[in-house]
Amino acid sequence: MNLRAWLELPYLDDSFPLPLDGPFTTRSALDAGLPRKWLPALTGAGLLRNPIRNCFVPAQLADDIATRIAVLRLVVPPDAVLVDRHAGWAHGADMLLLPNEHLGTQPIAMYLPDGRGRLRNKLVASGQRTFRDEDLVVVRGVRMTTPLRTALDLGRQRWPEPALTALDALHRLGTFTVPELVHAVDRFAGMRWVTTLRTVAPHTDGRSQSGGETVVRWRWKQLPVPPPEPQVEVRSGTNVALIDVGNEEIRFGVEFQGREWHTGARAEARDEKRLRWLDRDAGWEIAPVWTPDVYARNSTLDDIILAGVRRARDRR
Repeated sequence: MNLRAWLELPYLDDSFPLPLDGPFTTRSALDAGLPRKWLPALTGAGLLRNPIRNCFVPAQLADDIATRIAVLRLVVPPDAVLVDRHAGWAHGADMLLLPNEHLGTQPIAMYLPDGRGRLRNKLVASGQRTFRDEDLVVVRGVRMTTPLRTALDLGRQRWPEPALTALDALHRLGTFTVPELVHAVDRFAGMRWVTTLRTVAPHTDGRSQSGGETVVRWRWKQLPVPPPEPQVEVRSGTNVALIDVGNEEIRFGVEFQGREWHTGARAEARDEKRLRWLDRDAGWEIAPVWTPDVYARNSTLDDIILAGVRRARDRR
């Protein structure tokens, strides 16, 4: 081992005696033969990060959710529990994260069982909760709430749109049914925002592919028009398309145009061709909507849906 040689590198290389694909503790470094005083030297040179006491991360690793959870796994008590949207993300429900959160540095939601206080470090947003044994599972060495318990927690929000968005994302994992979700609601009777959970739980549908589609479906359900379904299949000849949210009887649908997949010359040409086919060949009235149409404070989504239903009925 040669500290001087390492300090001349842009990043630590394979000569470093610890794995470079994950965090490690001070004890692991000492056990590998690294002198204690070298750790602050490597940190000061920008080759290591020290996000939490006695834990280090090679600088080439991104400061993202996965890395922060790996750090916490090394230092938190064994009964600490990953919860809420970060537990959902760890199970595979990526759409629970805030925009670009998978790349950012939001505090990780990690709680302790009731009566154990809270974690106190700069990487976590913490508190205490009551858990049952069946609420918890260990994934890749991290203790976290199951998808069902995560849904029951995230469904208790003030507003129905984000609550249902979370439920749809977790239901899409295929680990619980809507009747199981609805049946479990009563165990939280009297808790804050459980009324929201009780209201939206029966409408959970994992076929929604994005939060925008969930919000469109929910807002459509509140209007005095034929009800919507997610991912409606349309066939004409050899062509097949899936409408984000639609009603087959009146042949009207709403397409949520997320900027990531629907901007740029190629994407716009593809969308134009698809919408033209749905209109002329399949006989569907389609209303494309964008993020401001759905989420803005002065959202026009209700008007868009009502106008589209009128056009579809006139056309039929």
